[in-house]
Amino acid sequence: MSTDAPAYRSPWLKRPGAVEAEGADAGVAAHYGDPAREQRELEAGRALVDLSHRGVVTLSGPDRLTWLDSISSQAIAALQPGDSAETLILDPHGHIEHAARLIDDGESTWLLLDAAQVEPLMAWLLRMRFMMRVEIDDRSADVATLGLLAEPGTLGVEPAMGAGLPLVWRDPWPSVVSGGWQYAGDEHPAGSFDYREVLVPRSALAATDAPAAGVLALEALRIAAWRPRFANEVDERSIPHELDWLRTAVHLSKGCYRGQETVAKVHNLGHPPRRLVMLHLDGSDAILPRRGDAVMLDDRAIGEVTSVGRHHELGPVALAVVKRSADPAATLTVVTEEGSVAAGQEVIVPPGAGATAQVQRVPRLGAATRPSRPTA
Repeated sequence: MSTDAPAYRSPWLKRPGAVEAEGADAGVAAHYGDPAREQRELEAGRALVDLSHRGVVTLSGPDRLTWLDSISSQAIAALQPGDSAETLILDPHGHIEHAARLIDDGESTWLLLDAAQVEPLMAWLLRMRFMMRVEIDDRSADVATLGLLAEPGTLGVEPAMGAGLPLVWRDPWPSVVSGGWQYAGDEHPAGSFDYREVLVPRSALAATDAPAAGVLALEALRIAAWRPRFANEVDERSIPHELDWLRTAVHLSKGCYRGQETVAKVHNLGHPPRRLVMLHLDGSDAILPRRGDAVMLDDRAIGEVTSVGRHHELGPVALAVVKRSADPAATLTVVTEEGSVAAGQEVIVPPGAGATAQVQRVPRLGAATRPSRPTA
């Protein structure tokens, strides 16, 4: 007899027209029958996205912020009650192991996570706690996450409370945070992505009757905003520079933390080996690639698709991670099981990203260094 826990299924899957998502978003609705309309309603702030399959972990205790600051990429030691942030956990070589969205209520720090992160991140945090005054708890059974592009009150949502504060995370992605860096050009689409995640009591989820949009709607808007997601864009080789994640998740002048040497070296002296691009896909054959499909330049594989969506204005779009050396002006091809799809690139991380340090030129050995003769 199997002892596996039953797969999570949101009560919102009982709503009319609900079609369950696959992969990392299984358990909630991909859409409710009209993805394009749902996307427009979400963008206009008139719909919620069910993200109740995701996880929530809390850190409590007086050392929580300074401790998390010391082991992650963002400067959060001075995070104030009600503030939002995001941070990355890196391995010693600078590869991304975890990404967390943060809300602090003055007594606890709430970490909003993709579901698959909860168990391994908690295990790692417990190993790293040592003698610090920090308690770590999985709160996924108590609170559920909803996504929206509006203030929660406009949709009649009552957030869960933490130490008397509403638990609402506001995405910092629309602008570069203090200590961050943007590799993308000045024309960045993030300014219109005024995204939030609100925590609600899980017991109240079924009774929430606000208009709903599926995760396909959110994914299309996220792709158009060039916004990386841990569950999609990150693999075992990813470093923050490749995804332009220095914008909001990394502080370049904070103290040491695991992986900091790689972050500094690549940013100041080197170049990230890969780069994030947005692909505008040829929709004439109605073929939509899937995550993991190969991206080709001529007959060479140069990367793979990480996220795919149908945007209500841009049409079929995708994010992909490709080799840094790939010609940014070239038309690419995505190879799918149904056939090949032509794709035009929109540069997010340019090939020249990194190497920002102005290194002073050192005189050649043996070069003349006598002071010039004074003039009369």
